[in-house]
Amino acid sequence: MTSTTEPTRTDRRETAGRHQDATTKPRVHRRGALEYVAWAACVLLAIGVARTLITNENFQWDVVAQYVTAETVLRGLLMTVVLTILCMTFGALLGLLVAVLRVSPLRPVRILAGAYVTFFRGTPVLVQLIFWFNIAALYPHLAIGIPFTDVSQDIDVNRLISATTAAVVGLSLNQAAYQAEIFRGGFASVDKGQIEAADALGMSRGTKLRRVIVPQSMPTIVPATGNQFIGMFKETSLVSVLGVGELLMSVQLIYARTYQTIPLLIVACVWYLFMTMLLSYPQSKIEKKFSRTRERAGNDPIPLPAQIAPMGDAK
Repeated sequence: MTSTTEPTRTDRRETAGRHQDATTKPRVHRRGALEYVAWAACVLLAIGVARTLITNENFQWDVVAQYVTAETVLRGLLMTVVLTILCMTFGALLGLLVAVLRVSPLRPVRILAGAYVTFFRGTPVLVQLIFWFNIAALYPHLAIGIPFTDVSQDIDVNRLISATTAAVVGLSLNQAAYQAEIFRGGFASVDKGQIEAADALGMSRGTKLRRVIVPQSMPTIVPATGNQFIGMFKETSLVSVLGVGELLMSVQLIYARTYQTIPLLIVACVWYLFMTMLLSYPQSKIEKKFSRTRERAGNDPIPLPAQIAPMGDAK
């Protein structure tokens, strides 16, 4: 009678380690001399920057502390947040429409949507904002009415397009072009097998887009849209050239009166940096969440409609 020895926990762990795939084995990071040199250089650089920030009186940190919570600055910050939300909302909705048109089976529609994306992505945002602010030079009056009748209403474009309106229109149209490409990239990331399965189930184009393409493209679309949201918050500073009272315009009005240019610009930078960091935290959480589901997004089978029973269950 032969006796067998039960493997110990250490033996099982060593056996599992030998059979572990090379890509899943934890890698031991060994610090070399170059890394220590890099750390030393970074520490010296940080000390130098901190020293000049503290010792250089031209930064006028007392003035920065005085105006960082000033009422004018806070009103400008609120306007920046409102502009960001409005432009991202309108831009996302219009971008979704343009993305759907770009994958349309009608060639003229695809060409028109592609021309829209090419124009608004190919011209500077600042030029577009100034153009919309001066659109009344091209169309002083617009008439809205019923064709072939005398029912119409004249609109004074010069009164309609204010600085704020031009800012919202310009940023929204520009953002829509980028959002359309984000949506189109998300649509392209959906596995073709899922689309073929939807066609086999007889889904209409709208149902297929709503129930298959859009949900499975979210892991690609949402993180990129979050990045665009953060970028839009900083991009609103461009509307200061139109006279819109956002954050940058607010500090410009103050230093035009007090001649304290550098401290007021630091105030704007502090708020832009703070809000960007505040928005980056949920953005990182969203990216982590969708990165875990990205690989599974195209592998889940499409559920059969309730009215269609599997053939094996047919009576």
